[in-house]
Amino acid sequence: MSPCVVDRRNAVQRAARTLRDCAPTVLVDVRPPESSRHDAWTLDAVVRSEGIPPEVCRELALEGLTLQPAPSQPDATHVVATK
Repeated sequence: MSPCVVDRRNAVQRAARTLRDCAPTVLVDVRPPESSRHDAWTLDAVVRSEGIPPEVCRELALEGLTLQPAPSQPDATHVVATK
């Protein structure tokens, strides 16, 4: 694995760990490029809120992740971000 790929994986994994600890998450998953429809390291999360909470946006931004469109749910928000 090239250093760039490792850096991307590590950034997504760090963001996932932080979201598990600080956000009102229901689910947080990390997908490698071969398992992601985005062909990139992908963080897939569901948070209990309407919209993406500021603390989630902050963590994604700190790790340089890019938000991707995701379907909304009535009582939770699906967050998809890639690196």
